[in-house]
Amino acid sequence: MTAKRPPIPPFTEEAALLKVQAAEDAWNTRDPETIALAYTEDSQWRNRDVFLSGRKEIVEFLTDKWERELDYKLRKELWAHTGNRIAVRFEYEYHDAGGQWFRAYGNENWEFDRNGLMRKRYASINDLPITADERRIATAVGAPVEERGASRTVGL
Repeated sequence: MTAKRPPIPPFTEEAALLKVQAAEDAWNTRDPETIALAYTEDSQWRNRDVFLSGRKEIVEFLTDKWERELDYKLRKELWAHTGNRIAVRFEYEYHDAGGQWFRAYGNENWEFDRNGLMRKRYASINDLPITADERRIATAVGAPVEERGASRTVGL
């Protein structure tokens, strides 16, 4: 039996917003094992120039990512939705082991199965070196949305 991951398709705007917020919250935990449970066993990814297949590869990829991308914080915004698909734009900030901060900008296209698990994720991402003073995502991970500021719009 396959677990359900509400909300499930077809997505209303409210359901799509909930799905995007759940993804943001999960990724901000930086827990690859938990995050991978939101994807189908055979989920297909393109992340920049990396192609992945299945939860095991997702866990390995995310583990490696957060060994390099330190103090990672992410914000996502719903861009569009229809049926079982959602498009988001996002930005995240992190620093490397040498202390250089970066802001990454990107877009993701998601496709879900009937149980609400993501079966396809295509991400296009660009990084911009920034100074610590230029950081915009300094709110503590897990802080309620109202503490993040009135706007959920990411600065793309």
